[in-house]
Amino acid sequence: MKTIAVIGGGITGVTTAYALAQRGLAVTLFEQHRYPAMETSYANGGQLSASNAEVWNHWSTVKKGLAWMTRRDAPLLVHPSPTWHKLSWFAEFVAAIPRYRDNTVATARMAVAAREHLFAWAAAEGIAFDQRREGILHIYRDKAGFERAADVTRLLAQGGLPRQAVTPQEMRDIEPALAGAYYGGFYTESDSSGDIHKFTSGLARACERHGVAMLCQRDVLALAAGEHGATVTVRHAGVKDSYRFDAAVVCAGTASRRLAAMVGDRVNVYPVKGYSITVNLPDNASQAAAPTVSLLDDATKLVASRFGQDRLRVAGTAEFAGFDRDIRAERIRPLVDWVESCFPGVSTKSIVPWAGLRPMMPDMMPRVGRGRTPFVFYNTGHGHLGWTLAAATAEMVAHEVYGAVEPAAGRRRAALAA
Repeated sequence: MKTIAVIGGGITGVTTAYALAQRGLAVTLFEQHRYPAMETSYANGGQLSASNAEVWNHWSTVKKGLAWMTRRDAPLLVHPSPTWHKLSWFAEFVAAIPRYRDNTVATARMAVAAREHLFAWAAAEGIAFDQRREGILHIYRDKAGFERAADVTRLLAQGGLPRQAVTPQEMRDIEPALAGAYYGGFYTESDSSGDIHKFTSGLARACERHGVAMLCQRDVLALAAGEHGATVTVRHAGVKDSYRFDAAVVCAGTASRRLAAMVGDRVNVYPVKGYSITVNLPDNASQAAAPTVSLLDDATKLVASRFGQDRLRVAGTAEFAGFDRDIRAERIRPLVDWVESCFPGVSTKSIVPWAGLRPMMPDMMPRVGRGRTPFVFYNTGHGHLGWTLAAATAEMVAHEVYGAVEPAAGRRRAALAA
């Protein structure tokens, strides 16, 4: 049986391990924390949002970023301190602007495909993750934002995702708890939401049932590729060990750039910090006043998802500050203010703040597939859509790995599919 290493135990690593195990491969997953899903897959906005597939490579994003640089509470905050990593990333970001439309359509297609796999896996493995299949409502406060969203809607339709324009009254019919004045909205009935941490933890347990070796509390020190496979060197409890595999898949989020460089690949992932708050809903009044439909507010770049009866997750913003995991009060305050403005009946006495580093590629497209060597593969760089895209990219990379390490079987499968 062919052996495969998966580096990283977040949503992309765990879904990749599961997809590989389903193909009969012997999988070992390395995770630096005590449990899977303890970093960026811990407390995100919870949206499975094909409707948010628009890539950011647009001149309007550049203009907003420049205008907001002096606002510490800005939805998009770029710290002015220059580094080569940041400068190279932004140069490639601008260079990808001409591919904005094609990449948005391609991302929408991946997001739609991901649903089929994720829902099937959750059903097959009995994973409960506070899923709500009630759609996502995008809300717009002015005509300009609404009209630009109409252009995006046409691109999403090319990617196979229908969504409909709704009036302010229709918005309140969809989500009666929403307060405030709005120009209009767009509603994607096929989108959904859920707790990424619960799903990833549940799928990790399913991986173990299917024979995946989950080696947590392992710091990956080195990745090497030779003529016949890949070697992963880790440290555990102060002891170094090296493991040899037929192939390795890097799913290490913001650490992917460092690991890729060890084997001669350039994966220009940048850590873009996002924040969230989990609002505990301790009483009947707060539970009744909180939304049940997942929302995205375009003006504030915030999303909201309801988890069960007693939790509301609000997340968003983007901060370019390198590997800074600090939770800043001035970045959390706008999230609390948003809840109090849009859902004034919700108590904000009990909130849990969080920050995570999204692994973003400059063109907003995940890096999926083989590197320079025949034994190292990547499934990383999903940015703000890791939860949305992971099941699709896991299937993509698992298919490629299987074809590489089991070429005869891969050819038989291709012949049967034809």
